[in-house]
Amino acid sequence: MTTLFLVRHGETDWNRGGRIQGSVDIPLNDEGRAQARDAAVRLRTMLEGRTPVVASSDLSRARESAQIIAREFDVDVAGPYPDLRERAYGRAEGMDVDEFRAQWGPWRSAEIPGAETWPQLRHRALRGIRGAVRDARSRHAPVDVPIVVVSHGALIREVIRHASGGERPHEDERLPNGSIVSILVERERLRVLSWADALADPVAR
Repeated sequence: MTTLFLVRHGETDWNRGGRIQGSVDIPLNDEGRAQARDAAVRLRTMLEGRTPVVASSDLSRARESAQIIAREFDVDVAGPYPDLRERAYGRAEGMDVDEFRAQWGPWRSAEIPGAETWPQLRHRALRGIRGAVRDARSRHAPVDVPIVVVSHGALIREVIRHASGGERPHEDERLPNGSIVSILVERERLRVLSWADALADPVAR
């Protein structure tokens, strides 16, 4: 069994402006860097003296967040893992939320030209997580170390949906930047252990 901590990257200027990023490589802003440092401090408490493997998606906002967290534990960042990048939103990338809703309607059911489907995102997300877990286990066997993965809002939501059997997240919940979800990985099964950072906002960008 492996404990996995999924961390949403820190804030970017597009997050602050309510714009949909998707696969566009937008860097952290100063607030995002502060959020990553705060996540690192909270992870140190949650890990109770254990040193994790830290991995991330290949987008710079996640990669830099992971580097900030890794410095707290004096480790390097593994990867990057392209499978852990944000959902590709096709023609919606760069739009603000109000534009999106006016053009395509509710977030979950919207059919966006060129966008990755939710099943495609879930398949890719699970492949990326299992790859990161497999790599960590192979490097540290027989010790099963915890893993911190820095990724993106929509991807993490889809992993939570898979691990909870569709019970969470609710449509009025989102993951704020720098939030942490802990998941237990048991062979092919994932189970949510804790998620205390949800906010009332249906949009995960």
